Amino acid sequence: MIDDLDLGFDEPERGEKGRHRRGFRKRKSGSGGGRGKTFLALLMALLLLGTIGGGAFYGFDRIQNYFVTPDYDGSGKGEVTVEIKNGALLADMADALVAADVVKSQKAFIEAAEANSRSKNIQPGTYKLRKQMSGASAITAMLDLKNKIVNGLTIPEGRTAKNIYKLLSQKTKIPVKDFETAAKDPEALGVPDWWFKRDDGKKVVKSIEGFLFPDTYEIPPKATAESILKLMVTRFLSVTGEMKFADRVQEERKVSPYEALIVASLAQAEAGNKDDLGKVARVAYNRVYGEFNCNCLEMDVTVNYYLESIGKPTKTSGQMTAAELDDEKNPYNRKLRGMIPTPINNPGKEALDGAMNTPPGKWLYFVAIDKQGHSAFAETYEQQLRNEAKARAAGVIK
Repeated sequence: MIDDLDLGFDEPERGEKGRHRRGFRKRKSGSGGGRGKTFLALLMALLLLGTIGGGAFYGFDRIQNYFVTPDYDGSGKGEVTVEIKNGALLADMADALVAADVVKSQKAFIEAAEANSRSKNIQPGTYKLRKQMSGASAITAMLDLKNKIVNGLTIPEGRTAKNIYKLLSQKTKIPVKDFETAAKDPEALGVPDWWFKRDDGKKVVKSIEGFLFPDTYEIPPKATAESILKLMVTRFLSVTGEMKFADRVQEERKVSPYEALIVASLAQAEAGNKDDLGKVARVAYNRVYGEFNCNCLEMDVTVNYYLESIGKPTKTSGQMTAAELDDEKNPYNRKLRGMIPTPINNPGKEALDGAMNTPPGKWLYFVAIDKQGHSAFAETYEQQLRNEAKARAAGVIK
């Protein structure tokens, strides 16, 4: 209690020639409590009044805020949009709301969230809220789905960057050219430079292809081409980071992460069924890094990627001419020795996992053998011919 408070200051004692001896000693008795209370009262008065007139109000406000949570009253006024980012904690949400003047203090929002058991259901996204709301009102508003701006877009797995730009443009009305311009510098979009290191001695081609992770995205109202692509790159880095993709492919597959990303894109393009993603990836590794006759991929999908990149229509294998298949000017030529320059699409998590967790096998060939897209795999060309016969009998190929 305050009555018992004793700060331990003694009255100055007189020494020789009337001089004061200053010192502190622990009081042994309960006497002198009045002096302690006087000192405390003086200290509080100084804090409240400040050293000058204007400081009195500032000092009072500081002390009041310490004991009372700064909060607005009611449901607010006007309208404002606030973005809650992926992975945001309560403190991050509070900071965003304070910055937009939705709530008065971080403490007001956090206390309201802690008092509302449903607050854990608040999702990332963009919200339409009011300014100067109480913390409790802000929580209630963010739990009401009517206040969440839904502007979602799903990017399917295996789409090329050019195709993704078209999808994004249709949704946002941002010109395709803006996306193409933003994509010219992948590192500016957040791709670390180490992703473009190769161990096979091939020339490095820095492309955004492969880094636009397929997922459902909520596009902010004032998004730009650059901010949307950054969002997709960030998601790619988050997913591959959680998978430990870069570390594992280097340790287990003995290839650079970029080469493994290329293999994931090949598996995404060639596998007709998700169960075969890892096996197709194994074929790609075996052909390029194994003892295949040309150490080349010999996959028609690489030729189609080149055709799309130069603005020509893609074709089925049967429609492709020999000149198109073996065009020496095509850097994605199916007879090119070694791994191709870049990924040929943007693979999903399962394809990435297939390129990382490839099953053991010496397969060099595969062909789809049923209408569900399952493939048969072969180590020799003779086995491949038998599998092709099964595929023809099933009506899968001609």
